[in-house]
Amino acid sequence: MKKPLIVVTGVNGQLGWSIQNIANNFSEFEFLFADRNLLDLSNPGSIPDFFKQYQPKYFINCAAYTAVDKAETEQELALIINATSVGEIAKQCAAINATLITISTDYVFDGNGTAPYTTTQATAPLNYYGYSKWLGEKLALENNPQTIVIRTSWVYCEHGNNFVKTMLRLMKDRTSLNVVSDQIGSPTYALDLAKTILKVITGLQSGQSNYGVYHYSNSGFISWYEFATAIKALSGLSCEVHPIASAEYPTPAKRPFYSVMDTSLIQQNFEVTIPKWKESLRLCIANLNVATA
Repeated sequence: MKKPLIVVTGVNGQLGWSIQNIANNFSEFEFLFADRNLLDLSNPGSIPDFFKQYQPKYFINCAAYTAVDKAETEQELALIINATSVGEIAKQCAAINATLITISTDYVFDGNGTAPYTTTQATAPLNYYGYSKWLGEKLALENNPQTIVIRTSWVYCEHGNNFVKTMLRLMKDRTSLNVVSDQIGSPTYALDLAKTILKVITGLQSGQSNYGVYHYSNSGFISWYEFATAIKALSGLSCEVHPIASAEYPTPAKRPFYSVMDTSLIQQNFEVTIPKWKESLRLCIANLNVATA
């Protein structure tokens, strides 16, 4: 019997890379890891031909335009990759009865909350990147009833560019650093999210049909400053870390001050256990130390 095919886009990004690293543990599926040469989301017209050729049962869309500040000036490109192409992927999935899992962001919220955002709370993106991802969610859900949107936040891992690797590099080069302390959120270790996505697919394969919007991040919440001090402590570096206000570090795109999300729904519907943020950070830093030893 032919194995169900899972297509994964964005394989050179953190989440796609992490899924690729654990795919061998899910031998009941066949995987196709699609880079930009195989499927370019900046060219939505190429998507129907891709589906005609590969006919996936599950499609995990990890590809995205993620340059938050550049999105303010590259709006058309951000919209094509994050919204138009996601809508087209959803249409093609619907045509062959395939499930779409697409990754979204905490940036769909305005950041004025004081309690973790639920999946049903109103969205109000602060910047164009957040708007493009919100529109991608909307098009995906409208175009394919078998869609799961997973919003996540503050993603990092051993691969690619992220806050953890940037802090480690800067802490080795400098004696002191200033880090924003008035933006609160939850880090997400990409490997934990990768495991959860494949657990969700395993659940769907066994007959579950819990489609819709979910939130996933590691448990607990902190500021970027607290994240940096934890990175310093776990890596044993001596660089001084100082808290500053967002106003002292202006960026072209506004950032939400509060972006903690309620992850209870994905835990309940798919029996997912979510590790604490510091445990996952410790594991990532240990892996990075091994890689550079």
